[in-house]
Amino acid sequence: MKKRATRKLKADMQPVDGNAAAGILSELFIPDLTAARAKCAGCGVTRTIGVLLVYAHGMGTVMRCPGCDRVVMRIARTPTHVWLDATGATSIAVAAPR
Repeated sequence: MKKRATRKLKADMQPVDGNAAAGILSELFIPDLTAARAKCAGCGVTRTIGVLLVYAHGMGTVMRCPGCDRVVMRIARTPTHVWLDATGATSIAVAAPR
């Protein structure tokens, strides 16, 4: 019996491609993200994205932490894509839909 349970557990843990995350990703990227909370990788303070300092220009948008001035996010638009770099945030939390 134990072997059967182990086989089922392994089968449940088999990876699938990224399309399987479409549902949860749509929950994350549809809401107004300025209300989401980002934790700065520099100083460790968690703030709403709406209070980050935004520097927007032709090359893209840079969002900095108001506490330590570290870049938290960068967004750039090309003719075919919108690129998001959030390496300056150790986590981003979006409120779940009610």
